[in-house]
Amino acid sequence: MKIYDYIICGGGAAGLQLAYAMATDSFFDDKQILIIEKHQKNTNDRTWCFWEKESNVLEEIVTKKWKQILFKDPSETLELPLTPYIYKMILSEDFYRLIHNTISTKSNIEFVLDTVFNIDETSSPVIVTTEKTSYASQKVFSSIFDLSELKNIQKPVLQQHFIGWFVETKEPVFNENTATFMDFSIPQKGNTRFMYVLPTSKTKALIEYTLFSEKLLPEIEYENAIKSYLDELGITSYHICEKEKGSIPMTAHNFYTKNTENVLNIGTAGGFTKASTGYTFKSSQRKISTIIQNLKEGKTNFSTYFKPDRFLWYDAILLEVLAKENEKGQTVFSEMFRKNDIEKILKFLDEKTTRPEELKIINSLPKMPFIKAFFRNLTT
Repeated sequence: MKIYDYIICGGGAAGLQLAYAMATDSFFDDKQILIIEKHQKNTNDRTWCFWEKESNVLEEIVTKKWKQILFKDPSETLELPLTPYIYKMILSEDFYRLIHNTISTKSNIEFVLDTVFNIDETSSPVIVTTEKTSYASQKVFSSIFDLSELKNIQKPVLQQHFIGWFVETKEPVFNENTATFMDFSIPQKGNTRFMYVLPTSKTKALIEYTLFSEKLLPEIEYENAIKSYLDELGITSYHICEKEKGSIPMTAHNFYTKNTENVLNIGTAGGFTKASTGYTFKSSQRKISTIIQNLKEGKTNFSTYFKPDRFLWYDAILLEVLAKENEKGQTVFSEMFRKNDIEKILKFLDEKTTRPEELKIINSLPKMPFIKAFFRNLTT
């Protein structure tokens, strides 16, 4: 049996970003790498957005950039220049095409369509059993996430769930220079609900109805909310070009405890999702850069990677608030955006702030819900 240096189980965002990082770094040219993915992915099945100051390693496939965002609640509308940050969008179809075109030029990287059933590391090398066969590898990365794991997590588990429509109008109705980051002016209905609008031109935009809550809604409820929102904007004549939907687990569970010496969980399965916001793409890029650097430095014991820090604790407190008082989300985010500089907010969400900067943001939030959440969190 051929023994690979690395097997990547799962060819989604995290797995393909890792494969791309290896394919574009000469250090890995003599390493045998296998990617196993059960589905052929080549369509616009999702959209990724993120903010950053610098050029991205995937800059060539960035579809749209915004230098300003809009935050809105029932009482106020804030137009916020992002300098020095830029908000960026990548479409999955472009992402899949670039990654697969790149790895297809590398003779040391293989890609197979198969379903992983088991990863056995009781002996060396690690054995990955699939529906069709078995593979052996010195090291394995897995983005395969078992949703049943969430049932056994003690800390609160919410979902960031949404449906989005890519719409096109005949008349210019969108401000293509501003992305609506969160619009809380819509009915909350006892939850944390907001609209997210990403205009790619004056006549095209992605409009998403998003919730941070425990339970998903019937599909018709998301779609009716989008229709009502478009009506409120005075947009009654439009064509729905594409639809997308998703549900991202939001939990401060320490996924890093699952990592072993030779198997590293990545993506949502590895805790790469920012627990309090659901953002994963840029977080994955940062963590994959760390993985690549560690491997090049000979740090190959995966059980030492990615230990929890104070930012996971901050996320845990916010999720505790939203789990017990889900309707408070609008107030929490409104206070945050109203009382803090947007640059500091994005820096905080990127987990790059200093403790004094973090204290200022925390002090701007409603006190009582967080005090109660703090003490509840001590017991879980």
